[in-house]
Amino acid sequence: MLRMGIDIGGTFTDLVLVNDASGELWITKVLTTYSDPAVGVSEAVRQALGASARAMRSIDIVIHGTTLATNTVIERKGSMTALLATRGHRDALEIRREHRYVMYDVLIEMPQPLAPRHLRFDVDERVSARGEVLAPLDTAQVERLIRRLAERGTEAVAVCFLHSYRNPVHEEAVLEIAQKSAPNMRVSLSSRVAPEIKEYERTSTTVCNAYIQARVDTYLRRLEDELRVGGFAGSFFMIQSSGGLITAETAREHPVRILESGPAGGALAAAQYARSARRDAILSFDMGGTTAKLAVINNGEPLVAPGFEVDRVYRFARGSGLPARVPAVEMIEIGAGGGSIARVDSLGLIRVGPDSAGADPGPACYGRGGEDPTVTDADLLLGYLDAGYFLGGTMKLSVESARRAVEKRLADRLGVDVTRAAWGIHRLVNENMAGAARVHLTDRGEDPISYPLFAFGGAGPVHAYGVAKILGSPAVVVPFGAGVCSAMGFLTAPLSFEYVQGWHGRLANLEWEAINSFLSSTEQRGRLMLRRAGVAEPEINTIRSCDIRYEGQGFEVKIGLPDGTLGEGSVSEIRHRFDARYEDLYGRTVSEVGLEVVNWRIVVHGPRPHLRTVSPSRQINERMAATKGSRPAYFPDAGGFIETPLFDRYRLPVGAVVTGPAIVEERESTVVVGPDARLTVDEERNLVVDLAHRDAPARERQGDHAG
Repeated sequence: MLRMGIDIGGTFTDLVLVNDASGELWITKVLTTYSDPAVGVSEAVRQALGASARAMRSIDIVIHGTTLATNTVIERKGSMTALLATRGHRDALEIRREHRYVMYDVLIEMPQPLAPRHLRFDVDERVSARGEVLAPLDTAQVERLIRRLAERGTEAVAVCFLHSYRNPVHEEAVLEIAQKSAPNMRVSLSSRVAPEIKEYERTSTTVCNAYIQARVDTYLRRLEDELRVGGFAGSFFMIQSSGGLITAETAREHPVRILESGPAGGALAAAQYARSARRDAILSFDMGGTTAKLAVINNGEPLVAPGFEVDRVYRFARGSGLPARVPAVEMIEIGAGGGSIARVDSLGLIRVGPDSAGADPGPACYGRGGEDPTVTDADLLLGYLDAGYFLGGTMKLSVESARRAVEKRLADRLGVDVTRAAWGIHRLVNENMAGAARVHLTDRGEDPISYPLFAFGGAGPVHAYGVAKILGSPAVVVPFGAGVCSAMGFLTAPLSFEYVQGWHGRLANLEWEAINSFLSSTEQRGRLMLRRAGVAEPEINTIRSCDIRYEGQGFEVKIGLPDGTLGEGSVSEIRHRFDARYEDLYGRTVSEVGLEVVNWRIVVHGPRPHLRTVSPSRQINERMAATKGSRPAYFPDAGGFIETPLFDRYRLPVGAVVTGPAIVEERESTVVVGPDARLTVDEERNLVVDLAHRDAPARERQGDHAG
């Protein structure tokens, strides 16, 4: 079977093709065609397979993920979106919650809502918490609003009425009105997108779905068309933020589910490495052209949360981003990538990101019209990148353009030389990412010193050494094909169906018959979907869980449910599981307080695909010397620019040892090894950079074991 993984990022489009029978691997990386991403995919496919339609017909499965949805939110490039809410609740998006993530900061900053206030409207209707209609929907009012919004050019509408998760009748009526009055307007219903309690989170998620839907739908349809025209006749799937697979049709209807699909693939690849290397803990570090993502991997599995935040704006603090209430690999994301733009702020300090030069025009060094200095420009000026070997030499970089951008926009304004300004960009980005990683780990009670970095993405291996050193991580692991690692991770994802339903009630007196009916019917829906996708019934598994808390609490924890039919006899087991989880999280329990269930969750999934790969034999040549010369690279701890040995990744044999400083190059990425570190090549051709290494023996001097 031939399976293809495609990852469309804000700057690059990555493709991985694997033959499951032989393990043979093909890798391609091209610039993302931002105006029409499907064009970039077609180019990547052409490079991997040539122009042969017969080769495209031989592909059985295509799995796709992208950061374009996330980048759309971060860069505020989505649809003009309106919100219809129950009267008195249109400002839930800005009221948020009373919690201030920095309690005493009078200048606290919050992300701007995706639906501005002039596009948020109160609607006359009301449904009770038990689903009873207390006030009917004013359909005439809704029709007037929809027509007025269409006339103003509004492209999408999010509908979030109180308690619609228990009774969606009014939201469904709005959809019917919109389909008649403005058939081209996209409508997202909270009862379909996020049928859970908590008004702010539910509203934010629904608005986000509406905001990104047009862009996701447009490029998915174009992508499918391009693949079909090219001869593809197999199955096409999207990867969810949680790491499972869904159909493209589901992704078009609920694009918020793929908001973190690209980063999820990287976390899956890190998890596979952790399992194969028997590492109990590792930190996935993905730095691409637009963003950087970090995820904790424990016991070979990424952490999955019931929701996450996108576009955090203040010191990576929880509560400073826009919540999306959908299951997702638990990670933190910041606007720091190779294309992130650097500038001098009003205080005379360097700021980097979150806006990105993207692929068009791209960093100044791309020579495509970009004039703003970026992280990639800084890395080139510091000697970490080879201007003649970017993307394996298929794309030449302009050192002079990079120098001109950094000098004009930064160095001259700061009164420093170009090298110092470039180092400021590089160092600041490293500090930002290390700070984000530290917060992400310490929030979970973890010590950074126990977590090696699994670094990938086009820019990740360039910055991983600096980030790990600031963070105190013991090592950096760079996989083969690090520049396309997220696409590789897609090929390890199982097909899955995930559903959550808000259904609030005290554990002591739940309607068990209705709950069992819901769980059973939802599981059958999931199994049917997987069978239609080709998964055999014996290979389908179900995970049932609920969100539960002490009565009166504002936050809940997720626990697994007992097998079989639930009832009064299940109460003690559910209580026991809650107590164990709560004590693990908070160190105590409160046995005299009752429990209440908030949400019920079902995950139906198929088997995890086995990914067996061998390094591309057409690229590996261990008989030739791995060294490829040297060039000056900037290491302040070693005195500035020093002549640094260069190594060809494809010629480094298993067991090779290289002491820093050194630079290892492959087509899609570059690994920087600092003066106080040592690199070894393990049996799977991963590069392992040991930062704990000091004073290497003489027999392990630079290049002694590098082939």
